[in-house]
Amino acid sequence: MKTNEHVENLIPFDGELYSYGNIYSEEQANSMLDTFLHSIAWDHDQVRLFGKTHITARKVAWYGDLGRTYRYSGSLKEAHAWTPLLWEIKTQVEDICQAKYNACLLNLYHDGNEGMGWHADNEKSIVPHSSIASLSLGCQRRFDLKHQTRGEKRSLILENGQLINMKGPIQEHWKHAIAKSKKIQELRINLTFRLMI
Repeated sequence: MKTNEHVENLIPFDGELYSYGNIYSEEQANSMLDTFLHSIAWDHDQVRLFGKTHITARKVAWYGDLGRTYRYSGSLKEAHAWTPLLWEIKTQVEDICQAKYNACLLNLYHDGNEGMGWHADNEKSIVPHSSIASLSLGCQRRFDLKHQTRGEKRSLILENGQLINMKGPIQEHWKHAIAKSKKIQELRINLTFRLMI
């Protein structure tokens, strides 16, 4: 099993980013995708920009330990209880990333017309410098990073069943995004495991 000690940091400075490759087979990942698609309490995300609330096409869901809340972009989310599958995956991801998580934000992208703009996961409710692990299920998508002051850029193609881990001061210095692409017709779900205060 790959862990932080056995993989290379993919960014040159100001944080850590690790990829553990595909930790699940295509068959396993597709089965998880289908289960989550039909069993998760999906809801459209609300983002507040310049004083206005926008409803996104992308859907989200917030799961975790009892009472875990998450406030971002002007909205407050109360955690749904872990499903058996989510709990199983969380435990496996904790072993690989050598970290602890108490919540998970799930994102559902229906196709390449839905993405995620430049942002950092640096909300005050997240334990500073803690690990944020992201598991991708479904079609490939490009994951972009850019340093906020130096202009340095990095890109990864995230595949079905692939796990990445961001930790250290990366959220203070780097922003990341999921690029849109009209060529992509398939859906993607990603699970981002977090340690909340």
